[in-house]
Amino acid sequence: MNTGSKKRRYITGFDGIRTLAVIGVILYHLVPYDIQGGFLGVPIFFVLSGYLITDILNEEIQKKGKVNLFSFYKKRMKRLYPGLVTMIVATSAYITLFQRSLLNGIRSVIFGNLLYVYNWVQVKQGQSYFDRFEVQSPFTHLWSLSIEGQFYFFWPIVLTVLWVLLRKKQPIFDTIFLIAFFSALTMALLYKDGQDSSRIYFGTDTRMFSILLGTSLAIVWPSKELKNTLQKKSRMILGGVGIVSLGLIVWMFFSMSGESDLTYHGGMFFFSLISMLLIATVAHPGADMNRLLTNPAFTWLGKRSYGIYLYQYPVMIFYESHVQNIAAHPWLHVVIEISLIVIISHLSYRYIELPLQHFDYSRTKEVAQEFFKKKSRYGWQRLWVVGALLLIVLTMTGAVFQPKAQSNQGGKQLENVIKRNQKEVTEDNKKLQDKEKQNTSSVSSSSQKSASSSSESAQSSSEPEQLTQQQQQKAAAMQITAIGDSVLADGSVKLKSIFQQMYIDAKVGRQPRDAIGILNGLAQKRQLDNTVLLSLGTNGPFNDEELHQIMGAIGNRRVYWINTHVPTRRWQKQVNDSLSAATKTYPNLRVIDWYDYSNNHNNWFYDDNVHPNEYGLNYYGNFIAKEILEDK
Repeated sequence: MNTGSKKRRYITGFDGIRTLAVIGVILYHLVPYDIQGGFLGVPIFFVLSGYLITDILNEEIQKKGKVNLFSFYKKRMKRLYPGLVTMIVATSAYITLFQRSLLNGIRSVIFGNLLYVYNWVQVKQGQSYFDRFEVQSPFTHLWSLSIEGQFYFFWPIVLTVLWVLLRKKQPIFDTIFLIAFFSALTMALLYKDGQDSSRIYFGTDTRMFSILLGTSLAIVWPSKELKNTLQKKSRMILGGVGIVSLGLIVWMFFSMSGESDLTYHGGMFFFSLISMLLIATVAHPGADMNRLLTNPAFTWLGKRSYGIYLYQYPVMIFYESHVQNIAAHPWLHVVIEISLIVIISHLSYRYIELPLQHFDYSRTKEVAQEFFKKKSRYGWQRLWVVGALLLIVLTMTGAVFQPKAQSNQGGKQLENVIKRNQKEVTEDNKKLQDKEKQNTSSVSSSSQKSASSSSESAQSSSEPEQLTQQQQQKAAAMQITAIGDSVLADGSVKLKSIFQQMYIDAKVGRQPRDAIGILNGLAQKRQLDNTVLLSLGTNGPFNDEELHQIMGAIGNRRVYWINTHVPTRRWQKQVNDSLSAATKTYPNLRVIDWYDYSNNHNNWFYDDNVHPNEYGLNYYGNFIAKEILEDK
């Protein structure tokens, strides 16, 4: 075994890689449809962690023949726990005071993260990582830290066993790489198109391949055994590999969607391989990539990347909960949120993470006694203890009284309305399909009767624009297929009272691309009517290809697309501008401008300012009906 005492070098370019990764993650969470592959910053962290930890452990095994587990775990906890515990306590205290609706399940959040099993808690609870509309937990992103924590706990033991049994680098590398491949294969096999992919996204078994690729690299590419100088040809090859891998990473940040089947059928594995190559070129002291990714800004951000990752979600969620119209100035809010994240992360790094990482915990009793002396040398710094104790008390209060956490009454009411509507619409859809099969001719009389009751209801609500008797009868006989998200689900019964023959398929959380398969299926079964109403865009925008597929599935049928009123999300303008531009490409498409009609009428909506309430639905239904009927 190599027993040399060569000092371990600090690879400054790794801070550049950390910066690249954390920028991708932050932008993905802030502007997910502009940087749709930014979530891939996490696999970069995984590969880098796998490499660094294995490189350290290999060195210790080669010097001493074993790993000092106690020392290793102690160092990891001193490095990771101060920031993590502080974030959990501060965030829990905040929601205890100001957002008690988020207290639901707070105990499992706290213990799941402290024990590094939170990713499995999320799997058990059925949390969705890709639900853009619903208010997410400020702890959602901590799943990745749990996977790393599990790796830190088990890997020293596993690596030691591998060295004892296999002894040589090549079989160890082969074994690790094979296990990584099977992890990626498990991801591919478990993924089902059209189903929420969060189980695969959160699972240790399906994400471990990124870390294992990093560990395999450390076996054959140990940092201390790499030469300081290289021949010109070798140096150019490494530089070329590094530049290409860096370019591919940046390109995939923009192009790879977290909900694409390609991502789970090898895409993420390929990305991790590319990350492994980049790390290899940066780790080599004779190559140029380390210098390319080394600068003061990258070093500063890279050292604080852990805190930036920790505090991103709480800052974004708490900030955006206080902004009623984030869509009005989306990029201004992006700048503000990034600034807040960086400032808080710096304070955490400077005053919590660094001091506690280097603190000698054997002196805990001595320091505590000094704190309580009348003329303590710590002076005003003792106020930190008071603040910390207050946060801990608030956190414990939230955890103890978790079952009494206040719920959003408006949100609960909306949820009940949508469930009731979906049940009623499903029954009506079945009746419509049965009528088609029986080819009955009794539509006219029932339509007139329903139209009359609709008219009475409309008059009682004192709506400014009523449908005429002729319009009501015309609407009641129209055959329309409506596909949409939760806004359509909210307004489905109202629309059904006007358009008696309307077939409605609406689902909470539906993305525009989800409609492609639905429309194709209805068209193949000859169940897609000649008039199609779409209500999509509440949960995120669409690209040109998705729009092309949607319109292609509809064909030459007349399409009415209700644009979005979602001021609490950045993509409102993007969706509405895309729809407006699409009318020039698709002559059979007409946009129903619900945004302009409903804007500045907050009393028409529930508290989320997105879904029409009972009063607003009168405007919603009649406006859409008039837009369709007047176009006929």
